[in-house]
Amino acid sequence: MAKYIICLGKSTLDRIWPVSELPASGGKYPASDYLELGGGMAATAAVAVARLGAKAAFYGRAGKDRAGQAMLEELAGYGVDVSQFRLFPGGRSSVSGILVDKEGERIIANFGGASIPDDAGWLQLDDVQNTTAVLVDVRWKEGGVAICSAARALGIPTVMDGEIANDDIFAALLPQVDHAIFSLPGLRSYGGGKISSHMQILQKVRSLGCRVAAVTMGAQGCLWIDEEGAHHQPAFGVQVVDTTGAGDVFHGAYALALAEGMDIPAAMRFASGVAALKCTRHGGRAGIPNREEVDRFLAQQTH
Repeated sequence: MAKYIICLGKSTLDRIWPVSELPASGGKYPASDYLELGGGMAATAAVAVARLGAKAAFYGRAGKDRAGQAMLEELAGYGVDVSQFRLFPGGRSSVSGILVDKEGERIIANFGGASIPDDAGWLQLDDVQNTTAVLVDVRWKEGGVAICSAARALGIPTVMDGEIANDDIFAALLPQVDHAIFSLPGLRSYGGGKISSHMQILQKVRSLGCRVAAVTMGAQGCLWIDEEGAHHQPAFGVQVVDTTGAGDVFHGAYALALAEGMDIPAAMRFASGVAALKCTRHGGRAGIPNREEVDRFLAQQTH
């Protein structure tokens, strides 16, 4: 059966300015280029899945405006199924302004969109039975709960991209998720400053029914807890050019690895390799490697 991943959640239009160094104060700073590209956690994860050779669908919302249409067309151009990406008349799409320095670090200003309904009743969930994994981010609680509940009932693995979010979103999503993979800011957000260590927060996540609770930490690699205990996947040493979208790409690659039947350590290593290669290139999506590049890269690495 062909691998088919549904990614539900955020899509945004990224406007990117590469600069020599990130601003430390107000002023005017020259940029070496200007890029206008689709972004967003689940949407970029869907592109990663497609770039890696599997079938991907993006389920999401945006305004029926220039930015929304540009995002839809770009996703379709990457081969992502956008039949469940709905553009709402009168809505305003999410747009980000991103400054990227020569080391690949970023400053992001995001307008999250406006006048876009939260209701998920219009989603066609019958196709969930044909999927091999489902990925959700934390930007559409109602949609995430609906699709994860449907996937759980069918025994299809679910993955959550854990970025900074309100407590009610985590409370709704985590009990429905098999694999919760946080960014470091997202994990700290969930911990609320009340729990001291990453390990304690991950153990709390596991107690809610998640099979795997993980945190990606950039150059420090990825830490996770599963039924066999705590584990660490070191980051691969690469020349970093742009970290935009690296976490999103990690999540898409991880979901695909699960769909292919990889065990958790192999899935973490695969996702880390895909994200590392992306960081060697500019652009959140333009830098995503294909499967041949990833397999060659991982074959060259020592365990």
